[in-house]
Amino acid sequence: MASKPEPPPSISHILAQRAGEEMALNQRHLNPQMGRILRTLGFQKTWAGGEGAHLIDDAGERYLDMFGGYGVFAVGRNHPDVIEAVEEVMAARTGNLPQLGVTLLSGVLAEQLLARAPGSVSAMIPANTGTEAVEAAIKVARAATGRGRVLYAEHAFHGLTLGSLSINGNDEFRDGFGPLLPGCEPVPFGDLESLEQQLERGDVAAFVVEPVQGKGVNLPPADYLLAAQRACRQTGTLFVLDEVQTGLGRTGRFLALEHWELEPDMVCLSKALSGGLVPIGAVLVSRTAFDRVFDGMERAVRHGSTFGGNDLAAAAALATLKVLDEARLVERSARLGELLLSLTEPLVERFEVVREVRGLGLMWAIEFGPPAGAAARRLYGSVEGRQPGLFSQLVTVPLFHRHRILCQVAGHQMNVIKALPALVVEEQEIRRFAEALTETIAAAERYPAALARFGLRAGLRAAVSRR
Repeated sequence: MASKPEPPPSISHILAQRAGEEMALNQRHLNPQMGRILRTLGFQKTWAGGEGAHLIDDAGERYLDMFGGYGVFAVGRNHPDVIEAVEEVMAARTGNLPQLGVTLLSGVLAEQLLARAPGSVSAMIPANTGTEAVEAAIKVARAATGRGRVLYAEHAFHGLTLGSLSINGNDEFRDGFGPLLPGCEPVPFGDLESLEQQLERGDVAAFVVEPVQGKGVNLPPADYLLAAQRACRQTGTLFVLDEVQTGLGRTGRFLALEHWELEPDMVCLSKALSGGLVPIGAVLVSRTAFDRVFDGMERAVRHGSTFGGNDLAAAAALATLKVLDEARLVERSARLGELLLSLTEPLVERFEVVREVRGLGLMWAIEFGPPAGAAARRLYGSVEGRQPGLFSQLVTVPLFHRHRILCQVAGHQMNVIKALPALVVEEQEIRRFAEALTETIAAAERYPAALARFGLRAGLRAAVSRR
């Protein structure tokens, strides 16, 4: 048995004295495969800070963060108002998490969220993460309906815990973790007929769907979600929207469901809700479904979470809502999203390798595909055959190293680059991103030489990372 370690020093001491050890600690104690990825791409920076739409490295260089911590930092990194709210609640020494009791801030957060949500929901179940919110929705749907089946869309991403993984439509996440929850079945995203055929069996508890799919930024056909909601109503199935990524202004509306005037039975929230400072999640639930689950005193605690509804998370969330309102960030997201599309949609006509540009608000993606020329297409195919999604890295890597812009592919073996910038991002930075993207694609389209250079560098980094 190892000798007892010394007590950890203060946080300020750790930050000051051990800066630069991040990668070594990761390789020894956390996820060395992630370290290999970062070294291969040359992304192994030491991040010393973050402000607004930027990350700052240990040399003081600012990088435009178009990754956004998977969309967590909607109000920007380290927003002072959100930090102040957390400090205020800590200074207040509240009676946090009494468990056999109720607290004020969680109730006020529920009040605020429900006031911004459609009238179809009127209760909130607190959670800590997006996947936990989805797990709660699955449980509520089964208990409220007495049914066992849950439908989800192909290519969906609802989380990585076992229940959410059971409705995750991506094999790269599911493989090796089975058997998963029984009764969870996929339908094609946007295919109303396939959904209706499954619903007509009368045994589906819930259809869980992202209004805009996060992996790939796939938008639904115009009438699909409203028709899906109608079909669910007709068959007694609960209509559940996963707004973990699309919510809180990301798509140019407070909730993406507003684009289609939807009234779901449940809405799952997380990510941006606490300004990126404190883990948080929530499920907004119809009163009918809620009361069918919590239908007596002996069932008051049949679902819960130890840290769900804690005062730190609630305070951060309330401050985040205030920032969204006062800075009019939802409207800003819509305006800057339109600008980003207007600057990048012409790339489809300009470059053979650009298949599509799409987005809603500041949730944006560009998809690449094989060029038209026979010789170029053959080379593209041979490269993609060895490593699908490699072309996208010919864009993300130079964006990072030459332009100090952080973005990444939208999913495994996908030639789609996705952007989720902070809603506080400046207009000039959106324009800079579009200019840098255009320059980088122009270079990558002449990819035989670019591929050779990238492959050499990547090979060398991979060799080093294996040592």
